[in-house]
Amino acid sequence: MIRIPFEEVAQQLAAVLRGLGFREERARRCARLFAETTRDGVYSHGVNRFARFVATVRNGSVDPAAEPSVVARFGALERWDGQRGPGNLNAWAAMERAIELSREHGIGCVAMAHTNHWMRGGTFGWQAAEAGVVGMCWTNTMPNVPPWGGVEPAIGNNPLVMAVPRAKGHVVLDMAMSQFSYGALESYRKRGELLPVDGGFDADGKLTRDPGAIEKSQRLLPVGFWKGSGLAVVLDMVAAMTSLGNATHAIANDPLKETGLSQMFVAIDPRGLGDASRMEQIADEVVESLHRTRAAEAGKPVRYPGENTVRLREENRRLGLPVEDAVWGEILRM
Repeated sequence: MIRIPFEEVAQQLAAVLRGLGFREERARRCARLFAETTRDGVYSHGVNRFARFVATVRNGSVDPAAEPSVVARFGALERWDGQRGPGNLNAWAAMERAIELSREHGIGCVAMAHTNHWMRGGTFGWQAAEAGVVGMCWTNTMPNVPPWGGVEPAIGNNPLVMAVPRAKGHVVLDMAMSQFSYGALESYRKRGELLPVDGGFDADGKLTRDPGAIEKSQRLLPVGFWKGSGLAVVLDMVAAMTSLGNATHAIANDPLKETGLSQMFVAIDPRGLGDASRMEQIADEVVESLHRTRAAEAGKPVRYPGENTVRLREENRRLGLPVEDAVWGEILRM
């Protein structure tokens, strides 16, 4: 593992993207989104995911020149077509528009069809929180999790993001519908570590903490067992129905051809109702109540969602982004 300055990583990724046909501004933003994901400690979806993203551009799954377009409007709700453009750029634009709509209507919603993997979903929760609004977004995925009671992948892990702005530290929840995403399993396997809790089933149908065994069986454990399975189904339906896009069953079960996803982006700006200071007070009181809770393990205090991100962000900015030698070498060869 090596440490590389943030700006150097962002510039190198942007150079690769320009060579793939990205316009200058889009190359810079796309590259920074990847670099910021690693900066924030989500290593499975940042620089480590970049080579796979490049492969999807080269095989035609992602159109580097395509930009999303509006196809229908109804008040605070809009339907967009992602045109198979870069998923993180499409998602950034959709959340920006949802934020704009919330300024006008108090709430804004963009449903987008025919887009691509958005990489780290939490990026767009932080985007909303930093704009001072409550954010919520989710995406469907290729079928990579068995529904509860099944043994074959038929539902997506459909990441769900919720974000609450707070002056003393935004609260941002970024969760997949499986206990561990495939990216997280890969990270644990490469480090030679077992999962902290059961994450899926092995080939014999037994719960296991072995990430490699779960990758082979493709039987990830839904969060909350049947509850996570049901939530994944409903999120898929709402995104596909509202955007008139693909549901999970219609998406290719191949990470390099996972295209045509459906996504939802919601922003809520309750400040128009007044009492903004009271809202901030409520958020602070919730966090303070968590911090007063007695920890299960000494030295590991209870944290709110996103609290550790702030620490990792500062550390990785100061020391440089941690990147595997082989990954960085591959990027330099691009």
